[in-house]
Amino acid sequence: MARGTPSLEDRPTSKKVGALRALLPFVLPYRGQVLIALLALALTSAISLVLPLAVRRVVDNFDDGAGLLNEYFGAALAIVALLAVGTAARYFFVTRLGERVVADIRKAVFARVVTLSPAFFERVMTGEILSRITTDTTLIQSVIGSSLSIALRNMLILAGGLAMLALTSVKLMALVLLIVPSILVPIIVLGRRLRRLSRANQDRIAASSGAASETLLAAQTVQAYTHEARSIEQFDAATEQSFDVALTRIKTRALMTAIVIFLIFAGVIGVLWMGARDVRTGAMTAGQLVQFVIYAILVATSSGALSEIWGELQRAAGATERLGELLAAEDNLTDPANPVLLPRPVQGRIVLEGVSFHYPTRPDTSALEGISLTIHPGETVALVGPSGAGKTTVIQLVQRFWDPATGRVTLDGIDLRDMRRDDFRQAMALVPQDPVIFAASAADNIRLGRPDATDADVQAAARAAHADAFIQALPMGYATPLGERGVMLSGGQRQRIAIARAILRDAPVLLLDEATSALDAESEALVQAAVAQLSEDRTTIVIAHRLATVKKADRIVVLEHGRIVAEGTHDALVAEGGLYARLARMQFTDNALPLVDEDAEPPSGLAAN
Repeated sequence: MARGTPSLEDRPTSKKVGALRALLPFVLPYRGQVLIALLALALTSAISLVLPLAVRRVVDNFDDGAGLLNEYFGAALAIVALLAVGTAARYFFVTRLGERVVADIRKAVFARVVTLSPAFFERVMTGEILSRITTDTTLIQSVIGSSLSIALRNMLILAGGLAMLALTSVKLMALVLLIVPSILVPIIVLGRRLRRLSRANQDRIAASSGAASETLLAAQTVQAYTHEARSIEQFDAATEQSFDVALTRIKTRALMTAIVIFLIFAGVIGVLWMGARDVRTGAMTAGQLVQFVIYAILVATSSGALSEIWGELQRAAGATERLGELLAAEDNLTDPANPVLLPRPVQGRIVLEGVSFHYPTRPDTSALEGISLTIHPGETVALVGPSGAGKTTVIQLVQRFWDPATGRVTLDGIDLRDMRRDDFRQAMALVPQDPVIFAASAADNIRLGRPDATDADVQAAARAAHADAFIQALPMGYATPLGERGVMLSGGQRQRIAIARAILRDAPVLLLDEATSALDAESEALVQAAVAQLSEDRTTIVIAHRLATVKKADRIVVLEHGRIVAEGTHDALVAEGGLYARLARMQFTDNALPLVDEDAEPPSGLAAN
């Protein structure tokens, strides 16, 4: 996360319903629908307030003749029909608005999160983000598509009902007003506790989702180490914690509902008792008492509904704020306001000038320290060294997934920080050590390198990467879905898909992060030939795992503890001795084998980063 930006784990706990104002930017584009829904809502509320007047007319004029009575009942039926139409219109437009707004929020959150730099994902679990996009948006949909309109309707009925109560009987209305404060007190006091519990409950759900996502994505590893029982136990514990918090919230809300309902109806009974006495003394008519009773019931039910909805609004407010945190998450990497465009054609000259870097989660450990390196256009440079030497970090800095703490990284003489990331990254192709395969077809996975590529282009790239044969053998050939994370493929096949993707991209800068580490000897020989052809006339940075790759590089840079300790050709470095010669010698089963013999069998691999 950017400096000064709280992570999702550190977010504050006090939440207010006013946080729902953050939804306004998503609602305003549909102001027409909102207006129609509000008109329908006002109409239904007004009709609900008119019905008691009709009932009073019927009761007080019951003996005035059948004709007048029929007119009253006919008018009541028309009012009910209008109420039905208005309610249906309100439901349609409000529910449609809720679904539309939530869809827009989900798209906005995903669009924001997917562009954030790796620093963000070092602090926030992917499962938690998915929980925000699903669970929290569902709460918001419920509020916009139902609760909010119901709350507004009940507020109108409450206000109108109180006014009509006053018009019916000021004396009884005064008694009702004495009841209101006793109802508001538990709503306010217990409502605050509900806010805290609702937020804690949603945080527990997010933590549970994060744990489940992490375990399921590594299901084979979990099963291989017979860790299923422990994983189930951990997920059960997280789920039970969520349930315990939810149960406390439910008990609190049930207590609040019981108190509020009792106070409301106890007050109504008391008011009715006083009204019945007034009817007996002739201070009011039976129709007025019936009218007052109906208005009192409307006011009571509206108050009870508002107490219920208040809890929903509080939960939605917490959800809105958490989604707002994702939307407002500041990235420690930003594109300049006035970016410099990378000149085309791209030459591919990469320079690291005095670069030092620390990962945010390991501020006391230097990943790179004072690195200065120039890679010339068309040159193939191999990075070797023990694990943790900083090889992968160099590639990540070249792609600007991180910014150096000191120094700068340039492409064709332009600081990466002066360009848009999507501009200069188009000039790069990456084959990572652990290639990502999506749950799409083989063709679509390769087409990630160039989305507008034709089927012929895709197949040509696959042939160049020696992936065509095994793809053709799949049940549906290039149209075969490869499963989540490429579960249908072997490690070597996944890497050849990634290499085909890079070949299709046809970028002037090629980044190979141990691209052949999972290949067998035969596949490696084939892919090495493809990589050698692909590297021609391109600036290539290779994190070396196989000695065959190292020996073919124009220059080898040896890294140790984040520093460059040697560089040169294979033969020169072997002759020089030191770290590189020691690493190279370790790849031979017989240390007496000549290290510079070009006819020697390629060894099994260098230490990887």
